[in-house]
Amino acid sequence: MLIRLVGLVTIEPDGAPPQHLSSAQAQVAFARLLMERAGGTDRDQLAETVWPEGLPDTWASALRSLVSRVRTFVTTPQDQPGVTPLVAQGGRYVLRLPQDAAVDVECAEVAVTEAAEAYATGSYAVAQQLAAGAVSNLRGSFLPSHEGEWVDAMREQLEELRLRALEIASLSASALGDEHHSLRYAEEAVRRAPFRESAYRCRMAAHSRAGNRAEALRSYQQLREVLAEELGIDPAPETEAAYLELLRTPEPRPAPRTCTCLDPVLMGVFEVDHRASGPRSSPAGHGCVTHRAVSYPAA
Repeated sequence: MLIRLVGLVTIEPDGAPPQHLSSAQAQVAFARLLMERAGGTDRDQLAETVWPEGLPDTWASALRSLVSRVRTFVTTPQDQPGVTPLVAQGGRYVLRLPQDAAVDVECAEVAVTEAAEAYATGSYAVAQQLAAGAVSNLRGSFLPSHEGEWVDAMREQLEELRLRALEIASLSASALGDEHHSLRYAEEAVRRAPFRESAYRCRMAAHSRAGNRAEALRSYQQLREVLAEELGIDPAPETEAAYLELLRTPEPRPAPRTCTCLDPVLMGVFEVDHRASGPRSSPAGHGCVTHRAVSYPAA
């Protein structure tokens, strides 16, 4: 079972058509119940998430109706009669999912963590594929029809996760000599976060590795101007160090292109692993695929 919260809220049961949750209030209730399923969600907090501008007079009965709708959405034909995956316990709602259930945002978080570890150890091809897979699975908006404190906080977390994935994908592609993807991911990171220095450093590295020091220096100057005009600050020491290194380093030759042999499993949607000897599932236990044992060229 795959559950998507980014884009259209969907449950994709094994061997059955996807099920969509169309109600905006039901979507946000389901999302919070899902993300807090380990300890359950307080009834009052759930109500405040559904009605962030103030609770209606009949909110208690309205919330029960909403929870009933979510309960119907998550109940599958495999559930035993009378057994429901969403229960009320001591003023809290607890959602229980099958062990093989995977949630898109949780899979992306695991992939970004593993991508950072792979990059740190020089496994650039693995790092690029994991990060690129996370970027792909974070495309779209999180609950675009709803606002509120909890939704805003989740959007900030997912945006930070997306930016980390873009930067790791860019740096890994740069290390592999893949100029096209390195610049593509760096440019998207800069576009999404125009004051984020690490995104600019990725773009500087991409241009430098591609043999275009002039563009790398222009990227630094653009950052310096943006920070001065909009925030009244100078670039951080880490960015200044990267700039000075560019000045000291002779104009490099373009790095040789390397075939990264992208794995379609990682470049597409995270899948649920039903094979005993299949791809390694995430350490978080969500049943989502991270990377499988394949041979990559040496970085």
